[in-house]
Amino acid sequence: MKLMAACAALACAGMALADTPPPQNVLQLSASGTVEVQQDLLSMTLSTTRDAPEAATVQSQLKAALDAALTEARKSAQPGQLDVRTGNFTLSPRYTREGKINGWQGSTELVLEGRDFPRITQTANRITTLTVGGVGFGLSREQRAKVETEAQSIAIENFKQKAAELAKGFGFAGYTLREVSVNANEGGPIRPRIMAAQAKSFSADAPVPVEAGKTSVVVNISGAVQLK
Repeated sequence: MKLMAACAALACAGMALADTPPPQNVLQLSASGTVEVQQDLLSMTLSTTRDAPEAATVQSQLKAALDAALTEARKSAQPGQLDVRTGNFTLSPRYTREGKINGWQGSTELVLEGRDFPRITQTANRITTLTVGGVGFGLSREQRAKVETEAQSIAIENFKQKAAELAKGFGFAGYTLREVSVNANEGGPIRPRIMAAQAKSFSADAPVPVEAGKTSVVVNISGAVQLK
């Protein structure tokens, strides 16, 4: 009996929901806020490759090159200004046309990253066992948080203004929020200002030339408002 009563209650609830009319005068809209900012984070990847008949030889050579680079890089390391970390390490066989292994090859990477561009480039040029293989720019965590807050404020104001204008255009006095979602992203191309082949010729007195560009932080707001 209790089970039947529960089922009856659920059925009644379902009928009530089915009979509920869809919401009226609900408007879906979106708005965004954009702030252009100078990239303040430099990421420089140094790498080297080795080739030898034996895998152990390649691994040993790569380890020696990376250890020497780490020792030099750590002398200038400073949290936030120059952070040092290892990158990819690969080791794979080399094959003949007949499919037989006739040697081994591998590579290793060291990444220098931070906000102190001169410190990073000068450190990179003091490292002799690896060469610069890539340069990238971005935003530090602090800069991103600050800019996202600015872009979010702009997006909110744009959303409110757009909602008010649309409400007025449809003949309503105002609106109330029903639901809203917020998301942020970084746009704009990151264009390194150095070619990897050029990096080999620089010395500690002539650091690798780098120049950060600008990027745009965009905050998008979408949602629904109830016209009233």
